[in-house]
Amino acid sequence: MHKLCAVIPVFNHELALPAVVAQLRTAGLPCVLVDDGSSAACALVIDAQATQPDCYRLRLPANQGKGGAVMAGLREAARLGFSHALQVDADGQHDLQALPEFLQRSRQSPSALICGYPQYDASVPKGRLYARYLTHIWVWINCLSLSIRDSMCGFRIYPLATTVLLIDAVNIGRRMDFDTEILVRLSWRNQPMQWLPIRVQYPADGVSHFRLLHDNVLISLMHAKLFFGMLVRAPWILWRRWR
Repeated sequence: MHKLCAVIPVFNHELALPAVVAQLRTAGLPCVLVDDGSSAACALVIDAQATQPDCYRLRLPANQGKGGAVMAGLREAARLGFSHALQVDADGQHDLQALPEFLQRSRQSPSALICGYPQYDASVPKGRLYARYLTHIWVWINCLSLSIRDSMCGFRIYPLATTVLLIDAVNIGRRMDFDTEILVRLSWRNQPMQWLPIRVQYPADGVSHFRLLHDNVLISLMHAKLFFGMLVRAPWILWRRWR
């Protein structure tokens, strides 16, 4: 079975959200809108979008962070009977013209996690661009592999059975550390992954919730936690690869 929806974590992106939902609905995708403690103005926009056919609203009682909102949305998508979920940001930064290729690849390989790796334009903040390379190095170390091309891009199609099993079993970072940690942990579980390019611009509505100091500290702590987790798993990872 391949029944796909989009999961969109929303925190005060009321200006960009309607266009994102419209493009996804034009592509035939049901949408799960996760209101992550948004303002009253944004909540009204989410409510209006949720009146459309095959648009579902999940309202969290308080802000959980990007990762917390995505995980809540993935669980809700599974509860609604979907087998796969596209994670996509609400700010319009992802070029949804790439969507048909992602959908086709997921249908062809339903057990695989289909991941986007970003193709940036000039709008990308240079500090965040350079910081990604440090994360790439840590991810390769923590996976004992170069197979993960980019762990920070939040445009990917998850097979829900294996993904929900993981997030229900492990305490995964709930903020900007989520995107990287879940890929490393899925890699440890031998999850098949495939990679496609996605054009990215920053962001369409001018709202970014990345907190430079706080989120970089969280990401650094996450890398340290994963490193020690890798040391424990290294014999099994290497044996599995050798076999």
